[in-house]
Amino acid sequence: MSELDVGNVVIVHCRDPKEKLWGLLQRLDGVGVALRGLDLGAVEDWLRQEAAGREQLLTPSTFFIPMHRVQRIDLDEPVGPVPAFAERYRDASGVDVREVLGRMTRGPASS
Repeated sequence: MSELDVGNVVIVHCRDPKEKLWGLLQRLDGVGVALRGLDLGAVEDWLRQEAAGREQLLTPSTFFIPMHRVQRIDLDEPVGPVPAFAERYRDASGVDVREVLGRMTRGPASS
Protein backbone atom coordinates (compact mmCIF):
# COMPACT_ATOMS: atom_id res chain seq x y z
CA MET A 1 0.00 0.00 0.00
CA SER A 2 1.41 3.34 -0.91
CA GLU A 3 -1.60 5.63 -0.64
CA LEU A 4 -3.22 7.34 2.30
CA ASP A 5 -5.99 4.81 2.79
CA VAL A 6 -7.87 3.66 5.85
CA GLY A 7 -5.89 0.79 7.32
CA ASN A 8 -2.46 2.27 6.59
CA VAL A 9 -0.02 3.25 9.32
CA VAL A 10 0.65 6.98 9.16
CA ILE A 11 2.18 9.96 10.94
CA VAL A 12 -0.15 12.94 11.27
CA HIS A 13 1.53 16.34 11.73
CA CYS A 14 -0.79 18.73 13.56
CA ARG A 15 -0.73 22.45 14.31
CA ASP A 16 -2.26 24.56 17.08
CA PRO A 17 -0.91 22.92 19.18
CA LYS A 18 1.96 21.40 17.24
CA GLU A 19 2.17 17.62 17.68
CA LYS A 20 2.86 14.45 15.72
CA LEU A 21 0.71 11.36 16.07
CA TRP A 22 1.51 7.86 14.76
CA GLY A 23 -0.92 5.05 14.21
CA LEU A 24 -3.53 3.23 12.17
CA LEU A 25 -5.59 5.50 9.93
CA GLN A 26 -9.27 4.80 10.64
CA ARG A 27 -10.90 7.68 8.84
CA LEU A 28 -9.83 10.49 6.52
CA ASP A 29 -12.34 12.94 5.10
CA GLY A 30 -13.07 16.67 4.89
CA VAL A 31 -14.06 16.77 8.56
CA GLY A 32 -10.87 15.29 9.94
CA VAL A 33 -8.71 12.29 10.70
CA ALA A 34 -9.41 9.41 13.07
CA LEU A 35 -6.32 7.56 14.18
CA ARG A 36 -5.61 4.72 16.61
CA GLY A 37 -2.10 5.18 17.95
CA LEU A 38 0.25 7.23 20.09
CA ASP A 39 2.08 10.51 20.22
CA LEU A 40 5.15 10.04 18.02
CA GLY A 41 7.42 10.75 20.99
CA ALA A 42 6.04 7.68 22.82
CA VAL A 43 6.27 5.18 19.96
CA GLU A 44 9.86 4.07 20.74
CA ASP A 45 8.94 3.35 24.36
CA TRP A 46 5.78 1.49 23.29
CA LEU A 47 7.78 -0.63 20.82
CA ARG A 48 10.27 -1.58 23.55
CA GLN A 49 7.44 -2.36 25.98
CA GLU A 50 5.69 -4.60 23.43
CA ALA A 51 8.89 -6.38 22.35
CA ALA A 52 9.77 -7.16 25.98
CA GLY A 53 6.23 -8.26 26.86
CA ARG A 54 6.18 -5.83 29.76
CA GLU A 55 3.17 -4.54 31.66
CA GLN A 56 0.96 -2.30 29.51
CA LEU A 57 2.01 1.11 30.87
CA LEU A 58 1.70 2.74 27.43
CA THR A 59 -1.34 1.94 25.34
CA PRO A 60 -2.56 3.38 22.06
CA SER A 61 -5.56 5.71 22.07
CA THR A 62 -8.09 6.72 19.46
CA PHE A 63 -7.68 10.31 18.30
CA PHE A 64 -9.87 12.56 16.20
CA ILE A 65 -8.04 15.50 14.65
CA PRO A 66 -10.20 18.14 12.96
CA MET A 67 -8.99 18.89 9.44
CA HIS A 68 -8.13 22.52 10.29
CA ARG A 69 -5.38 21.15 12.60
CA VAL A 70 -3.90 18.71 10.05
CA GLN A 71 -0.75 20.08 8.50
CA ARG A 72 0.48 16.93 6.78
CA ILE A 73 0.02 13.15 6.75
CA ASP A 74 2.92 10.83 5.95
CA LEU A 75 2.89 7.09 5.43
CA ASP A 76 4.98 5.22 7.98
CA GLU A 77 7.67 4.18 5.50
CA PRO A 78 11.34 3.28 5.78
CA VAL A 79 13.81 6.09 5.18
CA GLY A 80 17.02 4.74 3.69
CA PRO A 81 18.35 2.11 6.10
CA VAL A 82 15.96 3.18 8.90
CA PRO A 83 12.90 0.89 8.99
CA ALA A 84 9.37 2.17 9.47
CA PHE A 85 7.90 1.87 12.98
CA ALA A 86 5.44 -0.74 11.69
CA GLU A 87 8.34 -2.82 10.30
CA ARG A 88 10.19 -2.58 13.60
CA TYR A 89 7.07 -3.77 15.45
CA ARG A 90 6.70 -6.75 13.09
CA ASP A 91 10.40 -7.63 13.38
CA ALA A 92 10.27 -7.53 17.20
CA SER A 93 6.95 -9.31 17.71
CA GLY A 94 6.24 -11.28 14.54
CA VAL A 95 2.83 -9.59 14.35
CA ASP A 96 1.57 -6.88 11.98
CA VAL A 97 0.95 -3.71 13.99
CA ARG A 98 -2.21 -3.06 11.92
CA GLU A 99 -3.71 -6.22 13.40
CA VAL A 100 -2.80 -5.16 16.93
CA LEU A 101 -4.09 -1.59 16.61
CA GLY A 102 -7.21 -2.76 14.77
CA ARG A 103 -7.94 -5.33 17.47
CA MET A 104 -7.63 -2.66 20.16
CA THR A 105 -10.43 -0.62 18.60
CA ARG A 106 -13.02 -3.37 18.64
CA GLY A 107 -15.38 -3.59 21.54
CA PRO A 108 -16.68 -6.82 23.05
CA ALA A 109 -18.09 -9.31 20.60
CA SER A 110 -21.81 -9.00 20.17
CA SER A 111 -23.96 -12.07 20.58
